[in-house]
Amino acid sequence: MKESWFPNIPGDWSAASAWQALDDLRGQFKRNVDMRMNRGDVRTAILRLLSEAPMHGYQIISEIETRSQGAWKPSPGSVYPTLQLLTDEGLVTVEQSKSARRTYVLTDVGREIAEAEADAPAPWLTGSSRPSGPRAELGISGVKLAKAAADIARLGSNDDIAQATALIDELAKKLAQILAHN
Repeated sequence: MKESWFPNIPGDWSAASAWQALDDLRGQFKRNVDMRMNRGDVRTAILRLLSEAPMHGYQIISEIETRSQGAWKPSPGSVYPTLQLLTDEGLVTVEQSKSARRTYVLTDVGREIAEAEADAPAPWLTGSSRPSGPRAELGISGVKLAKAAADIARLGSNDDIAQATALIDELAKKLAQILAHN
């Protein structure tokens, strides 16, 4: 059995296994790298959602996660204090529902602010356009390399695969030398 670069995949892994590993890696980077939210995004998201309908805190968290396709799920520790701040500012009121949940509703002033910001992109849509930093860029480059290698494994000839393997092996050696110099 050949040695595998993927820790949980045996050496003789199939193209489907490689694609699954690549997709898992891409998904991890998308969730953890692309959605670095800016200060104020939770506030903006709450105002945007409450302009559509009254909601309780858990609904707000779930709706943001759904609209960001799972890339951003704000913590209760960021949503509930923001809701309290919006309440203190007079932008939101709280209604007790029959299920004992606190439902948040925009006031007229809160609605005016939400409407004024309605033309701006929703915060759950703008995370991927933000700069992600050098570690994220390195990870994204690694994903691109893995995708290119998977394409060659799937579509290339034996000669193409041998060339790609030699290039990747050489690149791995050069990358290891970067840390050896530090």
